[in-house]
Amino acid sequence: MLELKRSVLVPYSVESMFDLIEQAESYPQFLPWCVGAKILERSDDWVAARLEFCYLQFHFGFQTRNAKHRPEWLKVRLVEGPFRRLEGDWSLVALGNLGCKINFDLVYEISDGLLDTLARPAVDFVSRTMMDAFVKRAEGTLTATPPSTSPIAPELLPVPHTPITVATSEPP
Repeated sequence: MLELKRSVLVPYSVESMFDLIEQAESYPQFLPWCVGAKILERSDDWVAARLEFCYLQFHFGFQTRNAKHRPEWLKVRLVEGPFRRLEGDWSLVALGNLGCKINFDLVYEISDGLLDTLARPAVDFVSRTMMDAFVKRAEGTLTATPPSTSPIAPELLPVPHTPITVATSEPP
C-alpha cells in the first residue's frame, strides 16, 4: 500500500478549484497521460467516471464513484480497475479573498501479478504529478481572486504552484 499527501495554496476561489477537480471529463485536456475520461453519473452528491491513462506504453484504466460536497470535499472511491485499493480525498478550504488551500490524500494498492508489478512505476509517477497538473490548469484557465485589503499573517498568503507539504510513505 502506498500513500501520497499533497497540499497547496492557490489564489483561486474554492468553488473554481472544486469545479476544476470535479470535472473529470476535462482531464485529458491537461492531466498528463490521461487519454480518456467519461462521466458515468453526476448529481449534487455523486460523480462517477471512467478514466484511462497511458504512460510509457503501459495502458490502464479504472472506474470510480465519488461522493462530494461542493466546494469542501470530494472522495474518490474505486469501483473497478487494476487496484486492490484506491482512495483519494480532496479537501478544499477557503482563505477568504486570498484563494484556497487544497489537500489531496491518496492511498492505493496495486493488485498482485506480473503486469501489476510493472504498472507500479507508472501509477506512482502519474499520481505524484497530479497536483501540479491541476495547479497549472488553474493558472491557465482561472482568474486569481483579488488580494485582500485587510492585514493577514504572511504564512496564510497563497503562493501559486507551491506545495506546502509533500509526504509519501509505504508501510512496512
